[in-house]
Amino acid sequence: MNRAELVETKHPELSIRRQCDLLHVTRSVFYYKPMKQSESDRLIIRALDEIYLIDPCMGTRRLVVKLREDYGIETNRKHVQRLRREMGIETIWCRPRRTSIPDNGHRKYPYLLKGRDISEADEVWCTDITYIPMPQGHAYLCAVMDWHTRYVLGWAVSNTMDAALTNGALENAVKNCQKLPEIFNTDQGSQFTSPEWVGKLEGLGIKVSMDGKGRWMDNVFIERLWRTLKYEDVYLKEYGTLCDLRQGLREWFTRYNTWRTHQALGNRTPEKAYREDRKEKKEAEAA
Repeated sequence: MNRAELVETKHPELSIRRQCDLLHVTRSVFYYKPMKQSESDRLIIRALDEIYLIDPCMGTRRLVVKLREDYGIETNRKHVQRLRREMGIETIWCRPRRTSIPDNGHRKYPYLLKGRDISEADEVWCTDITYIPMPQGHAYLCAVMDWHTRYVLGWAVSNTMDAALTNGALENAVKNCQKLPEIFNTDQGSQFTSPEWVGKLEGLGIKVSMDGKGRWMDNVFIERLWRTLKYEDVYLKEYGTLCDLRQGLREWFTRYNTWRTHQALGNRTPEKAYREDRKEKKEAEAA
């Protein structure tokens, strides 16, 4: 919860100034009222999302040109930079050193998958968050995937990118799995380094692994999932409400898991590969 929401305004025992001081919230944050996103910004964000799926290596200079030539949108670099920050995306390029300094309260965990041959279901899970464009704003989607079989075990959607989103996806994955994984791999985003998220995994007896320097390709499976989902469903249907989006995603993920075959899985569906792999594992353990 946003700490500004804890400030009591109806018959408070303490003044608003004192409550803000105790909660370490500036009064400008407390009194701030977010402005409705403009139609022009929504068009630019939709275009940026499409371009990012095609080429995530484009910088703001090239994006400004691409927006003008392909979409007829006139804008500038600063505008594009601001909207990309709101979307939570950045250009993929080789950095000599990370400039962002993590929160001191968020511990970073080592990468546990280097040189590891992941050969069975529920050995490693992974997760990611993506942006979903909508006519009146945007939503965020988080999914948990079994690394070996590409089976989407759980997902959650929300209009805020907070702990409730990631925890909801994790809880659904735990309900749907046949066995908890040995390792859960994520990137170093703040949602996945928070004590709440890490505490849940460790409480379940799962080892925490985080992508380190030069490991951005480890999210490639879910990045492909996002690309497929958006081009086959989200961009075509343009859901108007969060309720419609949630229902549409439920239908699409069901079809992805139970109907769509993968060549890498021997032309099996993710669900079939997951169930068969777990069955073979149980039989081998019983023998």
